[in-house]
Amino acid sequence: MSRRAWLWWLVLGVPVALCYPWLPGGSLVAGIGFEGVGALTFLVMLVAIRRRRPPQSRMWLFLAAGTGASVLGDLIYDVLTNVMHVDAYPSVADVFYLLSYPLTVAGLAMLVRGRTRGRDRVGLIDAAIVSTALALPAWTFVVRPVSGLDHAGLGDQLVSLAYPIFDVLLIVMTARLVTTPGSRRLPAAHLMLIIAQGTRLVSDVSFSATSITGADFPWLDSGWILTYLLTTAALLHPSAARVDEPAAPREVGALSTPRLTLLAAASLLAPVVLAIQGLIDRTRIDWLAVAVGSTILFLLVVARMKLLLNRVHRQARLLEALASLDGLTGVPNRRSWDEALTRTLARARRSGEPVVAGLIDLDFFKRFNDAYGHQAGDLLLKEAAATWRAELREVDVLARYGGEEFGVIICGLPAEEALAIVSRLRPVTPRGQTFSAGLAEWDGHESADELVRRADEALYQAKAAGRDRVLLGKDVTLAG
Repeated sequence: MSRRAWLWWLVLGVPVALCYPWLPGGSLVAGIGFEGVGALTFLVMLVAIRRRRPPQSRMWLFLAAGTGASVLGDLIYDVLTNVMHVDAYPSVADVFYLLSYPLTVAGLAMLVRGRTRGRDRVGLIDAAIVSTALALPAWTFVVRPVSGLDHAGLGDQLVSLAYPIFDVLLIVMTARLVTTPGSRRLPAAHLMLIIAQGTRLVSDVSFSATSITGADFPWLDSGWILTYLLTTAALLHPSAARVDEPAAPREVGALSTPRLTLLAAASLLAPVVLAIQGLIDRTRIDWLAVAVGSTILFLLVVARMKLLLNRVHRQARLLEALASLDGLTGVPNRRSWDEALTRTLARARRSGEPVVAGLIDLDFFKRFNDAYGHQAGDLLLKEAAATWRAELREVDVLARYGGEEFGVIICGLPAEEALAIVSRLRPVTPRGQTFSAGLAEWDGHESADELVRRADEALYQAKAAGRDRVLLGKDVTLAG
């Protein structure tokens, strides 16, 4: 099939849908225009699924089955009405009409699941907000009036109520499609499916209004034909292969301007329904449905805000963590080192526990970079940080001080034991490299800067003594 098959399909099919209201009702031409387009749609979908084998074949099969059930219902209805001249309601045709709803909803549910991968709780709440808001006018202006009509029997009443109830279910799924993450970059196939369900809902609601008011809406059949055409065009479009492509993690739950506008409009539907009922007949306001709908909407909006705040808090914690870690090695950065040393000294000032601060410098790091390249140098820094961190105690702090230099804080142990701990890091340094380190024990009074300065002096002495050693303060005892 051509990549432009979807375009030709719409170019040839849309004029038929738009011109259908002017065809003589019950004529052969009208039958070909309606049932013929529907049957052709069903066959084209089956051929396209078989030949193209889209990734979500099951989803498209369910959508095709929903179309097929609706088309079969049309054929049975046409035969009963125009051939057998039977005006039976409900009839076998209604069985297939109603069957098309769960089949279509199942296919759309697979699409939503594919795009979200079960991660979009926020989108689920958004869809519930929109669905509840739309269900309220559907109940007030369609379901309840239909239930109050004179019916020939229980079967007549149940079938009459089933259509608007299934429409509410379709509204729920369409709202879920609209609120699926990544709405700014929706594949054209996804967008056409949304429009297809919209045209179906317009025709369905108009049909219910016809039974309530007796008014004639000529666009009913055109809307259903457009639903067939758009669903098939979505399958024929090249983007059908990625219609269930999951959204990027950052897009899941994002509150974009279009989504915020949609939620705001949905939340306003309850007072709009109340106002319309008041204008039509102040004595028959459906206060219970409005109260229940408004309450559910309020609770859903609160839940939505709660999830949004949770997301903001998680992102804030993530940013805080990123700001405190070195991007290359994953250990705390210089800022975190300064804060940790200040906190440790403040705590030691109260408890009297010993504190040892040290600086570790990889020997001849520039020479290593020149010999093996900067990528190898970065890898050495990452491996060294990971290896040293594994050798230290949980309470010890290892941070990247700058360049190839690391800082270490050991509290609660005397200087000699801290010296032994840092000395254990030398033989496990990756890639056969060595380091020089200088340690200084806090005297109980000096500032953090003064303590680090003494450790730096010890590091300088270790380098001057030939490197590959650990030196404690001004002590000449070397660990090497």
